[in-house]
Amino acid sequence: MRILDTHLHLIYRDRISYPWVKGAGGLDNDFTLESYLAEARGLDIESALHMEVDVAESDIEAETAFVTGIDPFVVGAISSARPENKDFPAQLERLMEIGNVKGIRRVLHVVPDEVSQTRLFVENLTHLKRHDLSFDLCLLARQLPLGMALADAHPDTQFILDHCGVPDVEAQALDPWRAYITDMARRPNVAAKISGVIAYAGKDWSVETLRPFVEHVIEAFGWDRVVWGSDHPVCTTTASLTDWVTATRQLIAGASEDEQAKLLHRNAERIYRINP
Repeated sequence: MRILDTHLHLIYRDRISYPWVKGAGGLDNDFTLESYLAEARGLDIESALHMEVDVAESDIEAETAFVTGIDPFVVGAISSARPENKDFPAQLERLMEIGNVKGIRRVLHVVPDEVSQTRLFVENLTHLKRHDLSFDLCLLARQLPLGMALADAHPDTQFILDHCGVPDVEAQALDPWRAYITDMARRPNVAAKISGVIAYAGKDWSVETLRPFVEHVIEAFGWDRVVWGSDHPVCTTTASLTDWVTATRQLIAGASEDEQAKLLHRNAERIYRINP
């Protein structure tokens, strides 16, 4: 079963500035497409979307231009952007000129909660629909109501909830995360990404410690509104890419072939508007 990875991070420190990696241990390194492909090609990962890596604001467009031209394996990019800024509409225009931008993301757990709730931020997201762009929600579990408010304000815009809503898997903290996910899934313009959970599960993770979180997200959103992402190289803080793909296949082993195809590539092609 082929896989479209909707959450690949590439780090080229000689080209782009990544301020956050300075204190990120093993992630303060280069993670190239070549190194990823060396493992991914043996796992039936046939294409990927590049997910922005919270680069320095001055490098946002440089990152997007670089990754969209790096190799046909990368079928599009979710670019960083700054909806809290007045020049956001102009920034979107510049990103669209680069081409092959499928959506944008603003990491919201690195800024005060109020940032995403300002009138300017909310109004700026109206420009996404005009460009047929989606918005990836990257929030901590406690911040999920902030994401619901954004989705409610823009019912005609596609939102994708990254990393299963960032639950504390290691502590098996199902609540109140579980109720938030159920509530989020009531919004038809939100899909969920099965990604990231292995990085939150600690070094002693197992398929069974991941299972209640992955299964709840799939149950809440249904097989038509879930996509899969590696979150590479962040996943390597607790596991290898091979470990995460293997765990995913074990977690969905009881699903039908059609359901597995929806999660692993078909939904992503529809939601991110990718021609297979």
